[in-house]
Amino acid sequence: MHHELSFLFHPVNALLTKLLGAPPGAWQKALKLTGQDGIWLPDHVIMAMTVALLITVLAVTARRSFSLDKPSTLQQVFELVVSGIRGLADDVVGHGHGAPFVPFVAALACFIFVSNFFGLFFFLQPPTANLNTTAALAVTAFVFYHVAGLRAQGFHYFKQFMGPVWWLFPLMLPLEIISHLARVLSLSLRLFGNIFAEHSASAGFLVVVPLFVPAMMGLGVLGATIQTFIFIMLTSVYISGAVAEEH
Repeated sequence: MHHELSFLFHPVNALLTKLLGAPPGAWQKALKLTGQDGIWLPDHVIMAMTVALLITVLAVTARRSFSLDKPSTLQQVFELVVSGIRGLADDVVGHGHGAPFVPFVAALACFIFVSNFFGLFFFLQPPTANLNTTAALAVTAFVFYHVAGLRAQGFHYFKQFMGPVWWLFPLMLPLEIISHLARVLSLSLRLFGNIFAEHSASAGFLVVVPLFVPAMMGLGVLGATIQTFIFIMLTSVYISGAVAEEH
């Protein structure tokens, strides 16, 4: 049976209410929880925190059991992910220039994939099926690649917004700003739309045709992987454009 809320929603909010008391009205208004008594955090925030905690535990566990001679299965999975992302960064950003961006892209990949993967379980909710989460990820990528461009090129980075000749500046500046802001919209809506639709379709099949659940779960894993790859690929492309020397 499909649930609109995860099994952690009520226990976590009950615990926070017990520890901190009733949530202030200003807090609930800021998180758009007005009228929901005793609710400190929306479900997508709780799920995002759960994803971050799970990844942290897995990473610490893999680090503690790190071995060159007998690597554990978890270590091999992390090594495979990092190796793949390092190759992607080198291919997109440039050979020998992608390494500094691997930690950020890997963090995005792990968070998005695990978040998407949560959609396969009826008692969980994928944080990426909420537009607030995907918008936050897109804004993070947006800020990161601009900062990377500034660090690589200094204030010369802003020349790309001016156009090829100075007299096109009044026309090119608003177009470039709109173009970069559209990237945030594209990243957030693409991830949100695909995961939300996939999660809703899986829930529908679970109720109507339970025999299709294994096939839907297989498609869900494939979808989670594809959407993760698309997000980090586009982020890598934006980073490449920001740090490119021809600017």
